[in-house]
Amino acid sequence: MRVISGIHKGRKLFCVKSLKVRPATDKVKSSIFNSLQHRIFLDNANVLDLFAGCGSLGIEALSRGAKFVTFVEEDSEICESIIKNINLIKDEYKTKLLQSSVEYFLKNNNSEYNLVFADPPYEYQLTRNLPGIICDKILSKNGYLLIEHITSLEFPKSDLYNVEIQKRFGRTTVTYFTKKI
Repeated sequence: MRVISGIHKGRKLFCVKSLKVRPATDKVKSSIFNSLQHRIFLDNANVLDLFAGCGSLGIEALSRGAKFVTFVEEDSEICESIIKNINLIKDEYKTKLLQSSVEYFLKNNNSEYNLVFADPPYEYQLTRNLPGIICDKILSKNGYLLIEHITSLEFPKSDLYNVEIQKRFGRTTVTYFTKKI
């Protein structure tokens, strides 16, 4: 796994070898960021990487100009990979790592984010609820929420968000949400 573009292009990232982590492939990551460049201005963006795993999506955003990235990861061993990756790119001052459950973070967070990545485990039971909570509480007016999930999952219709696009990669789909204004 590596950084695919920007000022840290080519850096190889650490990732714990565990079934708990499902890092975004280069193909998925490239597709995500290629489509984002036409939707959101990453320079000076405040980014949130939920279920951060190795932190590859947040680090890619930093490499492409994001102002600040907050990583949320519950597992302490996996957090060690994020720390190694942050130290590798020497962007400690542009990041915050919170060892926390996503539920606790969302309940207690008051910050607003321009871009939110969420890559929950496929078996995570609350994935369907994430768009409503995030769009209601923490997504900025013109922000984007991207959730990577199993293709068979469908999100309920809501007055809080729009599903802008879905990109399918076999059994994985990335759904892009915007806040209804």
